[in-house]
Amino acid sequence: MLTQINGLHHVTSLASDAQQNNDFFTKTLGLRRVKKTVNFDAPEVYHLYYGDEIGTPGTVMTYFPFPGARRGRPGAGEVAVTAFSIPKGSRDWWANRLAAQGVQNIISQDQLGEVRLRFDGPDGDGFALVETDDARAPWTGGDIGADHAIRGFHSTQMRLADQGATAELLRFMGYEQRGTEGDITRFAIAGGPGNGANVIDIETLPNAPAAAQGAGSVHHIAFSVNDRAAQAEVRKALIDTGFQVTPVIDRDYFWAIYFRAPGGVLFEVATNEPGFDRDEDRAHLGEALKLPDQHAHLRAVLEAEHLPPIHD
Repeated sequence: MLTQINGLHHVTSLASDAQQNNDFFTKTLGLRRVKKTVNFDAPEVYHLYYGDEIGTPGTVMTYFPFPGARRGRPGAGEVAVTAFSIPKGSRDWWANRLAAQGVQNIISQDQLGEVRLRFDGPDGDGFALVETDDARAPWTGGDIGADHAIRGFHSTQMRLADQGATAELLRFMGYEQRGTEGDITRFAIAGGPGNGANVIDIETLPNAPAAAQGAGSVHHIAFSVNDRAAQAEVRKALIDTGFQVTPVIDRDYFWAIYFRAPGGVLFEVATNEPGFDRDEDRAHLGEALKLPDQHAHLRAVLEAEHLPPIHD
């Protein structure tokens, strides 16, 4: 069993409009935009990062907003719900806030003994807020105070046709089964809270159709390791177990490796180093458009023709 994984690092999804996406996460949910850059493989598309004050691993939601992208089709083989941690007693406050801002499909629910609020993002994304005792410091630079503000990720919930092989993978990655309720089985980092974003739920729906990615779909989930040495150990162990793992890729703010989990979800293992403040002062994170070196020569054409200004 691996011991290097701390919990989630980030979750990356697809969207249809950059401004709409930015407004939802910074104004509705009150997160901080910590980086404005581009998709390494499609630099005409933004890559936007939202999280706590400095983009601490375990707090960061990221998006590729492809203009006008068609919505994804929900189904098996995807991450269906991304859940954030909120203080206990704040669900009703959030329900009122989300309703006032026109958020769709707001549902109060209890799941595995936790008080939750389910709702949809602008592209039909599945989200939840979960009441927890979470000591992580929130970002309070907007209009949401510390008594209610999001602390970071609580969990992701995968929807799979069969959980068996993915559950085995999670156990190998250092997770242990913590409970079952109906179709949902919970796994959490063994032996402790990890970085606070330490829960993975699996919803097993054998008859669900296969998911199709589009706007509102999660592209991949990333797991946190401290550094490149730990990542190398994880990569070797995964390869030795039979997984096809990419070489290490420099993503400017972390190093990444990718592999496909048996249930169909794309997994990443990302380092906590060097962080989002490597090229911006912490007081000004997410303000300027940052381009990776290989795309720096494209700045003029990207800003003029492909990347419309995002208004805060």
